[in-house]
Amino acid sequence: MSTPIIDRTAPTEHAVLDVLAGRWSPRAFDADTTIDEAKLSAALEAARWSPSAYNLQPWRFIVARRGTALHAQVVDSLVEFNQLWAPHAAVLIVAVAETEAEDGTAISHAVYDLGQAVAHLSVQAHHDGLLVHQMSGFDPEVVRELADLPPRFTATTVIAIGELGDAAALPEGIQPGETAPRVRRAIDETVILSA
Repeated sequence: MSTPIIDRTAPTEHAVLDVLAGRWSPRAFDADTTIDEAKLSAALEAARWSPSAYNLQPWRFIVARRGTALHAQVVDSLVEFNQLWAPHAAVLIVAVAETEAEDGTAISHAVYDLGQAVAHLSVQAHHDGLLVHQMSGFDPEVVRELADLPPRFTATTVIAIGELGDAAALPEGIQPGETAPRVRRAIDETVILSA
């Protein structure tokens, strides 16, 4: 059973959708609860229907459920810090960009479109009560080998998905991040030009 979700609503400068203000990236995942397959499917479906330049859909996903050999292999690809907490997630998804078409033509927007697909996945998952944490700390070449990815595909991000666990179960140095105030740079520091 998951720990109740604490209020992590972002203190936005302007009103946004509740699902966006409430989305956050925990590291404390419930190590016992299995993934709700309908919710996982909905998240993948949201990714499937995200915007895509020329409708090329240059994204692929490797879905590894906790307790499988594939999950263990994805965990092995993670940097040491992420191995401290990510194995507890019910699912680890590797987001893969298709950076070249089959004929060798570069797909310049592949990583951008993959990012949109993952954003849609994360918002849908959060809407359905799942929590998502994206990681750049992994070895893409380990993933390339385990999935036998051709050179035109690049593993870009690993995504932990599951239900919230107890922050007290995390290593001591990680625990404060679960309850620290959420902060972001101000909009006027982000917008470079506006006329």
